Amino acid sequence: MKNGLLERADVIAAREALGEAVHRTPLLPSSTLSAMTGNRVLLKAELFQKTGSFKPRGILYRLLRASQDERAAGFVSISAGNAAAALAWAATRIGARSAIVMPRDAVRSKIEATEGYGGEVVPTDGDYMGDCRRVQAERGMTFVHPFDDLDVLAGHGVSGLEILEDEDDLDAILVPVGGGGLIGGIAAAVKNTRPSVQVIGVEPAGANVMTRSLASGRVETVKPDTIADGLAAPFAGEHTLRHAQAWVDRVVTVTDEQILDALRLLWTRSKLAAEPSGAAALAAVVSGVAGISGRTVACVVSGGNVDASLVSRVLA
Repeated sequence: MKNGLLERADVIAAREALGEAVHRTPLLPSSTLSAMTGNRVLLKAELFQKTGSFKPRGILYRLLRASQDERAAGFVSISAGNAAAALAWAATRIGARSAIVMPRDAVRSKIEATEGYGGEVVPTDGDYMGDCRRVQAERGMTFVHPFDDLDVLAGHGVSGLEILEDEDDLDAILVPVGGGGLIGGIAAAVKNTRPSVQVIGVEPAGANVMTRSLASGRVETVKPDTIADGLAAPFAGEHTLRHAQAWVDRVVTVTDEQILDALRLLWTRSKLAAEPSGAAALAAVVSGVAGISGRTVACVVSGGNVDASLVSRVLA
């Protein structure tokens, strides 16, 4: 690590520590999407990862790096769903307790998945961090940030290494952005390995906290309003912003309607049961917002924990 930024060696160390505990997800070509967009489109299928999203990569690595005292205390975090399931799974895997503060109105299937992996769900009506700190203090648990942690970024960056290894002729990687943990890790892996490859972030227009943070040069907050609950982070992070400033070529925004259009394509043409968050990167390519033409692009399909009630809406 140098100047607070991950180096390639940090991501490689994460991959070695994770070993076979997480999946190496496939990079899938799509002739249909390529013909539609005028690009050669590849889909990095992180929805096939443990718990159905990319999150276990970074969170398990953070827990593997925890001290024995931290493990004995158990772990607590905040999440709308995917990080919650990942923390519950990772903690159970290493024999530790976990408690996750989740919105009371979170997607029911994500709450059930978190509990199914052995996590305790602590519902909140809005004061996510305040309630989390209360649980941490009352129980003496170890706080794990859902995205703004260098170990978490390093673990997520392994997916970037995989993309580069699976495709030599690559021009750009498009990455969904919530709090910035995934794009921060991928950018660190990519720019320290093959700096000519563009790293482009994609945010929902109703949750554009990284766009605002990059514009102001400091961590901003928003009140998210988007169908992509996995990207509805109310704030960016110090580490994630610093990595985005250093290595992300640009961040673009897409509307919920564009996300739903891309989601429909993933379901019907690529047979990938993504959640809205997982369709954001493709939405930027299909809509033209990404500003890319005639290139080889990898779109990260970041998760597949879809709310069953959304199916009829998308396929109508």
